Amino acid sequence: MTPHLLSADYLDAAVTAAHAAAAILQSHALHRSDLVINTKMPNDLVSQADCEAERAIIQVLRARTPDVGIIAEESGGTAGSQATWCIDPLDGTTNFLSGIPHYAVSIALIAHAGSRPDGQTPLAQDTPLIGVVYDPNREELFTALHGIGAWLNGRRILCSNTRTLADAVLATGFPFRDFSFESQYMPGFIDAMHQTRGVRRLGAASLDLAWTACGRYDGYWEMGLAPWDVAAGTVLVRAAGGVCEDIRHQDPWPKGGNVVAGNSHLATALDILIGRHL
Repeated sequence: MTPHLLSADYLDAAVTAAHAAAAILQSHALHRSDLVINTKMPNDLVSQADCEAERAIIQVLRARTPDVGIIAEESGGTAGSQATWCIDPLDGTTNFLSGIPHYAVSIALIAHAGSRPDGQTPLAQDTPLIGVVYDPNREELFTALHGIGAWLNGRRILCSNTRTLADAVLATGFPFRDFSFESQYMPGFIDAMHQTRGVRRLGAASLDLAWTACGRYDGYWEMGLAPWDVAAGTVLVRAAGGVCEDIRHQDPWPKGGNVVAGNSHLATALDILIGRHL
């Protein structure tokens, strides 16, 4: 009998796949100068490390969960009828290629509208169910199950308790590939810079969301990403008691790559601060 989509079997498959990919990344990290690097578009790079790590993930997931579709950053793929894995084998490629030890493997399971993750109630809309973000440099494994909880190396995590933007430390990402929304993004960044305790930009969206889920950041926003950048992090933040939404409130989760997230106390204030310029 096929297990429910929210079962430990699917989570364990994603964790196993993330560790397999990370082992490949860390092996290549020791010999970065030997990597074959291609440019997909300006400021958007892919290396053989990305591709090999992605193949390792897909091999594990196809063997362990043959009933689930797969969409991956480098190789594409096909969505499943009930659920789809959404994979970023190396989030933070520029950091990785520059020797900056801040990047991660990101894997999420998206259940589609009409599916029954718990075996009973059908979903009204597509919903990220399982999130795994693994930071191999810090050996930090973030995991989450929708509606159940989020964990860091097996210990329960929750979003911060910061109540106001004035006391908040936020994360963001600057336009780096698509600059068409620069005029909308920059005023919000300037407002955040003046109205918060500080804004950080470290260059790996999955870790920005994971760090929001565990309370290191109080909130995060970015535009111009891809679904695999934010899928797993969406599960983490929501399962840790926070809010993670499409910045334009058009999609049920930030699959368009425009994301705003925060703890439950200041998510609305952050949404208003950023949204007034869109």
